[in-house]
Amino acid sequence: MARYTGPVCKLCRREGVKLFLKGEKCFTKCTIERRPMPPGQHSQRRGRKVSDYGLQLREKQKARRIYGVLERQFRLHFARAEGRPGVTGENLLQELEMRLDNCVFRLGYADSRAQARQLVRHGHFEVNGVKTDIPSFICRPGHEVRVTAKARGNEYFKDLQPQLTRKVIAPWMELTPGNLTGRVLRIPSRDELDVALNESLIVEYYSR
Repeated sequence: MARYTGPVCKLCRREGVKLFLKGEKCFTKCTIERRPMPPGQHSQRRGRKVSDYGLQLREKQKARRIYGVLERQFRLHFARAEGRPGVTGENLLQELEMRLDNCVFRLGYADSRAQARQLVRHGHFEVNGVKTDIPSFICRPGHEVRVTAKARGNEYFKDLQPQLTRKVIAPWMELTPGNLTGRVLRIPSRDELDVALNESLIVEYYSR
């Protein structure tokens, strides 16, 4: 499956903001604080006015990079969000938040979405008792996300279990650290999402 494998700090520098793609390392060792300019040999150029299209493109790219989704899959998420009743931009963020890899991240099983994606791909989780290794699987309210019995013997989850009680869990989810089981309670509202995105610009980009 295709995915970005380059240096993620360059993505933050390109967008000009911290995207927190490396989990805790972003708080202690951040490249953008030392080199706040975009990557590339022409990064020093200043004073160029960004067009409306440029603003829309950058916001779409920022959303893709935060959630670790490539262009084709992001378009599919947008198409589903557009087909649902309600505000398209909010629907899109809800669609991205309900991905299995993001739910694993929100439950505290991983420090970053990239790490959560890897854990899912390695088959360490089951949804409603069914082993699921597809990061783009869309969870629904009531779905139970549990670490498989085999994976609980791994050193990673043995070390993680006592730490889960200290982690902040998303308000629309519930975690039982004792048996490494989480549950999706409901679809999050926009004000519960801590992603710094202007989703209306993304909708404008795809509505051109």
